Amino acid sequence: MARRRRQPRPGALADLAPLRILAHIALLQISYYFVAAVLIVFVTLTAGGDISAGRVFDWRLVRSDVTTGWTLALCWMLDALITVIPILLLIARSKLVLDFALTIHFLHLIFTTLYVRAIPTALSWWLLQAASSTLMVTLGVWACQWRELRPMAFGGKGKGKSAASQGTNGVTGETGEGVGFEMGSGRGRGKDGAGTYEMLSVPTKEPA
Repeated sequence: MARRRRQPRPGALADLAPLRILAHIALLQISYYFVAAVLIVFVTLTAGGDISAGRVFDWRLVRSDVTTGWTLALCWMLDALITVIPILLLIARSKLVLDFALTIHFLHLIFTTLYVRAIPTALSWWLLQAASSTLMVTLGVWACQWRELRPMAFGGKGKGKSAASQGTNGVTGETGEGVGFEMGSGRGRGKDGAGTYEMLSVPTKEPA
């Protein structure tokens, strides 16, 4: 008996090409670290500290007992907030936000572990990752749903037309004579390029 194939869960990446997935992950990760580097370098220069890669990848600096640790945590939270923008531009699908947001934080875990050569053990760092991923997923899903639910704009005439121009698309005249409906959007702009057409009502003969 053939086994029933398991359906992919909602939000899975099975509907995207592998190369496209990798490209999106790379772009999001680059954007994530770029924003973090800008924020951390700015704060470090303002405080008169030394700039080093450890400000980004050293999980031991995220501490709750010093001001520097709280400042780095704030930078990472702002980074998660700003990263919602590239998620909205690249992903634009609410059901995929969770996968990409968790992937960003998982890769960050790998990079920090390789940099320090030790798995993070600081509780403050893990709490920061949980708060950052929650913020990114929540705002990312909301932004993508807002974009998905926006009404699509189709080509056509605007609503601010005058009464005279509206009359050319509907009933013309006030007495009922020469009543017609114009087909086409303007003179000389019919579908076959030969102008507009009108359907005129045929007057009925009254019985004697």
